[in-house]
Amino acid sequence: MAAKVDKKKCNGCGICKNMCPVNAIKIENRKAVINDNCVECGACVDQCPNEAILI
Repeated sequence: MAAKVDKKKCNGCGICKNMCPVNAIKIENRKAVINDNCVECGACVDQCPNEAILI
């Protein structure tokens, strides 16, 4: 299971990508995309300024 991105809230800033310890996030079309490498650690959730990531 992986974290989910609320595409309406995500602005593609990349903070979550930089915080991910397992490199499970990439930015595509100015939106965060989380792959199956996600371990649901919450690092991205805590740092997202738009509260766009949910576990």
